[in-house]
Amino acid sequence: MTNDPRYSVDEPLPETPLPPGEPAPWVNPRIVGSAQPRVDGYERVSGSAVYPTDVSLPGMLHGAILRCPHAHALVREVDMSVARDMPGVHAVLTGSSPGADVEWGYRGYSAKLFDPHCRHHGEAVAAVAAETLDQAHDALAAITVDYEPLAFVLDAEQALEPGAPPVHEGGNRLEPETTERGDVARGLAEADQVVEARASTACEIHNPLERHGCVARWDGDHLTVWESTQGVYPVQAQLARMLQLPLAKVRVIGHYVGGGFGSKLQAGKYTVIAALLARLTARPVKVVLSREECQLSVGNRPRTAMRLKAGARADGTLTALDFAVLSAAGAYASGGTGGVDWQVRDLYLCPNVRTEATVALVNSGPARAMRAPGHPQGAWMLEQVMDELAQRLGLDPVELRLRNIPTVSQGSEGSLPYTSSGLRECLTEGAHAFGWSEARARAQGSGHLRRGVGMACGMWAAGGGWPPATVIVKLFADGSANLNLGASDIGTGTKTVMAMVVSEELGVPLDRIQIEHADTGTTQFASASGGSKTVPTEAPAVRAASLEVRRQLFELAAEELGVAADNLRIEGDAVVSISQPETRRKLVELQGLRRRALLVGVGYRGPNPEDKAIHPFAAHFCEVEVNTRTGEVRLLRFLAAQESGRVMNRLTFSNQVFGGIAWGVGLALTEERVLDAGGSGRVLGANLHDYRLPTALDVPAEQVSLPIDRPDVAANTVGAKGLGEPVTIPTAAAIANAVAHAAGVRVWDSPITPARLLALLAAAKEG
Repeated sequence: MTNDPRYSVDEPLPETPLPPGEPAPWVNPRIVGSAQPRVDGYERVSGSAVYPTDVSLPGMLHGAILRCPHAHALVREVDMSVARDMPGVHAVLTGSSPGADVEWGYRGYSAKLFDPHCRHHGEAVAAVAAETLDQAHDALAAITVDYEPLAFVLDAEQALEPGAPPVHEGGNRLEPETTERGDVARGLAEADQVVEARASTACEIHNPLERHGCVARWDGDHLTVWESTQGVYPVQAQLARMLQLPLAKVRVIGHYVGGGFGSKLQAGKYTVIAALLARLTARPVKVVLSREECQLSVGNRPRTAMRLKAGARADGTLTALDFAVLSAAGAYASGGTGGVDWQVRDLYLCPNVRTEATVALVNSGPARAMRAPGHPQGAWMLEQVMDELAQRLGLDPVELRLRNIPTVSQGSEGSLPYTSSGLRECLTEGAHAFGWSEARARAQGSGHLRRGVGMACGMWAAGGGWPPATVIVKLFADGSANLNLGASDIGTGTKTVMAMVVSEELGVPLDRIQIEHADTGTTQFASASGGSKTVPTEAPAVRAASLEVRRQLFELAAEELGVAADNLRIEGDAVVSISQPETRRKLVELQGLRRRALLVGVGYRGPNPEDKAIHPFAAHFCEVEVNTRTGEVRLLRFLAAQESGRVMNRLTFSNQVFGGIAWGVGLALTEERVLDAGGSGRVLGANLHDYRLPTALDVPAEQVSLPIDRPDVAANTVGAKGLGEPVTIPTAAAIANAVAHAAGVRVWDSPITPARLLALLAAAKEG
């Protein structure tokens, strides 16, 4: 063990000073923090917003992709002769077509756009472009492919066994990632109670409302792509690299995006295929994947198998955590398998921690980042073990967690102080608002309908944003403004929050701010909207650009009003003297602004503070009803307490919270990708009938969003941290703990289906 003062529970979190040269934090902001409807809400609900999959260009053809029906196979020959001559068909494409021998960008693997070695069901084999989509699909049906089926492996544990079919020549195991601090063996020996358990989470599919797709058009040697993407600039870079084009000759447009959740952080094979078909036919080509294709080929949250051994003293102090996880990466380790151990490493105060994360390759679609990659799975394991510890120690689950609040981040290399931490407030204020003690006391019952309450905590490792980001703000002579940034609004309200920042600094009403859509040809650089980093990355750049415009405006006004520029402020649509409020002038009456016609401010995102950790926190509380006769679980009410720094928009804050709860419900109760392990190895039920996304009937009717509004002025100039991902991390674990409290049995494997719960209840009754 250790006497390191960093592990003192009573030590207060140190104050972090504001970085030098940064603008002062907002005090009682006028717009920021209020509840504002989406600035593009009308366009989205009326149908007038044009999404990439809505784009229709003159002369446009429709592309379709032939996909491998086997889990593992070699393509011996592709016969396109019949398809090539069918009505309406303008182009056929295989790996042997001129210009189609494109290297695909899986990290660390040699793969082709049309790889003759198909390593999962749904791999692209060929493509066609035709006048109509029906003609394209008819042509696909006419293609004859000679496959050599190969032995496959679908289970991560089996993939690591000797003699398992190799997915790649190098084997199926990736090098494990391990971390360790302290002495875990000693910590377990000093514990008064030790809990050891195994758990698993099922593979989930992203399923954004807008399916994956794009439209590609060539103008000479210039390529323009309308892409449903979370980041236009990453897609531009990927296309330029694969097609060997200068970045300046690739334009990617992504005006509206119908969700992504991590599956649209990069270009898909369909993007490159559309570009190649468009070049081959000299006509625009549209490729939009079917719902089945989306479930087969664009990514997933991988299945995990976990083990955790946790020790604690009689007073609840954690002494050791020993964790291991095995994740199934699919056929290519292209992301999404990391982060499962982060909750164990960093969420609670514990001096002795060891983690091991192993990734196995299997014959299924590649894993990708999905809303808080790895963290919900890790919380599913850790938070259930914490409840088991609380029960053995005779402690309330909330109290056990309160006794292990960390004062520094331990998940990074070394230990870093937090810029802010609201975990304690999430627990205490959340428990009070939920009525935790009262609900806990009245739960359960004697009949077949049993009530239970549960809770869980979580934190997100990447919610602080990062550079680079460039933003331009323009103020026109009539007092209206233009906001130019390249970040994609993937449905989270990014445009609204950014407009609120402009309004806060310049006084321009939201309905007088024009916002440019993400477009590499017209908007400034932004990295992909993912990792809950968009607001904390882009908003400081927006504020910097707005402040530069305000500086110029005050210089013009100071000359006309005869007061110092630093003695001015904006009040509504006027510039006002701070010391002499009667000295004022409306923006539209400023002669200098009218002469200039336009003020332009450029803002950049500066670096994050050095040697500090920026993490959002959460605590969720849930009440359920379990029918012990049918195994059904009904969610009665849910409260999510979230600390993500400053609340930028109260309305979109709650929208993010409720959406995150729905995601957690899917992990806990309904979602599971099923593979035909005993037969073909294919994905079964690749549709939204068999793959059960939560509906309005599955989520609790009573949901409460409780923000812990603590502006993190040390993190960035707007004080905001990420919200979209941290809000879904503890949800499923809170539900699992509530089910265990109600039913008296614990379901360690997701999802908690009626069949799974009934089997455990029957086993407990027999035992």
